[in-house]
Amino acid sequence: MIRSLCYVPGQDIRTAIPVQEYASLLKIPDALLWIDFESEPDEAAEPILTGIFRFHPLAVDDALEQSHSPKVDDWEDYLYIVLNALEMGDDLKAKISELDVFLGRNYVVTHHDYPLSCIDKTYQASLRDSRHATNGADHLLYKLIDMLVADYMPGVEKMDDKIDEIEDKVLGNPRQETIQEIFALKRALQVMRRILAPQREVLNKLARDDYQLIDPKDRIFFRDVYDHLVRMHDLNESMRDLVSGTLDTYLSAVNNRMNEIMKTLTIITTLFMPLTFITGFFGMNFFGPSADLPVWTGRLVFSLTLAVMLVMPLVMFRWMKRQTWV
Repeated sequence: MIRSLCYVPGQDIRTAIPVQEYASLLKIPDALLWIDFESEPDEAAEPILTGIFRFHPLAVDDALEQSHSPKVDDWEDYLYIVLNALEMGDDLKAKISELDVFLGRNYVVTHHDYPLSCIDKTYQASLRDSRHATNGADHLLYKLIDMLVADYMPGVEKMDDKIDEIEDKVLGNPRQETIQEIFALKRALQVMRRILAPQREVLNKLARDDYQLIDPKDRIFFRDVYDHLVRMHDLNESMRDLVSGTLDTYLSAVNNRMNEIMKTLTIITTLFMPLTFITGFFGMNFFGPSADLPVWTGRLVFSLTLAVMLVMPLVMFRWMKRQTWV
């Protein structure tokens, strides 16, 4: 799908512009043309990118491959910018979508393989408020990046809520599923970190480097987005530390629980050990008695043996308790 938007001074904003008019609109210095390629086949997008906009074939190949980290390349007449959109599902599985942007003096060309909410929001905002289109192509790029970065926040909030939930589980009743949730959260934070760091550098370049296509008065807007990314990166690092601490707490809780189990089993074994000795000693039948000992099979001996077997665990339990072992 090819979506288009065009602003010409003194005219209303136009949409659904035929491809045949792109070249003539690009010749108007004060106009602004935005062309968005969404899930468009390469054979349909490439002739427009190389033929009408005259982008370098290497830049076009990079845009069509959709497999690059965030970066910005200066091709003199235009900037080629790679950005990453992040969507976080309820299961904390991160979905990264690449957004390729070509920025010229009076045009913005975007290309992406999957629908992006930042594109839809910017497109609708431009239709509602013409200032996004009348302030130049670099200002439209700022609005687009600002929307893209703002879409990170729902994912950050989901991970923050998940950390609180996992901490309650760890302190309450840690289970095997808890460790799986912790590692899923660590993976999500790692994915987010991999796109925040390079994207922060892209915004730093747009805000501070001397690109001819970015008006100096608009650099402050890119600096504002850069500040958002810096704070988000710091928040990501803080959450990574919290998750690591939660993992340590989980392991400590599991070890403590295991120690309590082993302690209980040891106490049970210790209490029954004398009984095992007594029953084992008197139950030996390898040899017959060397003398006539009928008293050993009498009712009195049976009663005394049974009493010893009942009292011995109680005595040992009191002794272990006095030794603070229980």
